[in-house]
Amino acid sequence: MARDETRTLNPAAEASVQPRTLPQTRPRSVWVTRLVVVGLVLAALNLRPAITSLGPLLAEVRAGLGMSGSVAGLLTSVPPLCFALFGLTAPRLARRFGPGAIVCAGMAAIAIGLLIRPYLGGTAGFLAASALALMGIAVSNILMPVIVKRWFPDRVGQMTGLYSMALALGTALAAAATVPMTRALGGSWQTGLAVWGTLAAVAVLPWLVLTRHPATRAPRTPDAPERASAPAPTLSITRSRTAWALACFFGLQATAAYITMGWMPQIFRDAGVSAGTAGVLLAVTMAMGIPLAFVIPRLASRMRNQGPIVVALGLSGLLGYAGLYLAPASGAWAWALLLGVSNCAFPLALTMIGMRAKSGAGVVRLSAFAQSTGYLISIPGPLLVGVLYQHSGSWGLPIGLMAGLMLPQIVVGVLAGRNRTIEDELA
Repeated sequence: MARDETRTLNPAAEASVQPRTLPQTRPRSVWVTRLVVVGLVLAALNLRPAITSLGPLLAEVRAGLGMSGSVAGLLTSVPPLCFALFGLTAPRLARRFGPGAIVCAGMAAIAIGLLIRPYLGGTAGFLAASALALMGIAVSNILMPVIVKRWFPDRVGQMTGLYSMALALGTALAAAATVPMTRALGGSWQTGLAVWGTLAAVAVLPWLVLTRHPATRAPRTPDAPERASAPAPTLSITRSRTAWALACFFGLQATAAYITMGWMPQIFRDAGVSAGTAGVLLAVTMAMGIPLAFVIPRLASRMRNQGPIVVALGLSGLLGYAGLYLAPASGAWAWALLLGVSNCAFPLALTMIGMRAKSGAGVVRLSAFAQSTGYLISIPGPLLVGVLYQHSGSWGLPIGLMAGLMLPQIVVGVLAGRNRTIEDELA
């Protein structure tokens, strides 16, 4: 049966299949495709709770583990570091075991890491378990655009929007619900953080089934035509200006996102906002990505040049930072909304990854390069914010840093949004 399904993905082979076999393969293919959609949504829901559940409880975690401000800044820099290091392994693992199996293993790593990290005792154990969960997030981050390109080549914008919307929903849900759940479960920050591991455990289930399907294993027949049109292996993607522009854009938007997720609740709490409200404000910021993450990729995929969207998102971020500096408490809801709009540079970057390469093989290379390089670029940002905050005793300098980084983000985003592909540049 698996052999028949693989043939239907190849037009030349499909023509040779007898008509009587078609009724047997089509229902199965539709069922599997729907399961892929479910798997994508569940996986996307788990790509940020490990991070945004920590922000509202950061003060309690610091007190419980004896962290200084600099170490807490290091903690907020761990996600991009893990994404950069482990993301580089995703293409090789996907070629060896198939993207479906790697995403399945990634969801299992997230579940285990989140369930055990609050109970290992001490900062070192907390960081180690966090790294395990972030490793699962890293490989899944890289492979989401690859799976979309392979299963939905004619609906890249729509499907990218769908899983970006689910990612934003999971991000917002963890930010808003962590403090209330912690109180409902007895007030222990350990329990409030560990509960998110159950959501990742649920996400393992559809990928266990999908690992048996040939299209989620190592690419063979479906991508054979793509390999023929892909850039020659001897041509390095580092020669592509578009790849570098996209990597820098991805890195700068990730810097802003992780500073926001790690430090924005603390900014509001230091301005006199309660812990619960600070978590809800972060949730509002993340929730803006739910509708916009669906709209922006669809809009971007219909435009030849995505530069205007980059500029609009950047200006929204600059306004949000200005308000956060001038009146953090009185205008908190407005600044949360503006920064939420700005954070939608993430689904835009994912969409451009799918548009800046012609083939599935090209998307694998570009996704790994842009995301891994981008996350390396983003590592110093959250750490520097923690250091500046600890030594200055206020949020003026950190917010100025955030606003200053938005300007180069706009510039490289406009360059990455130009209508060209890495295959053309490397040819």
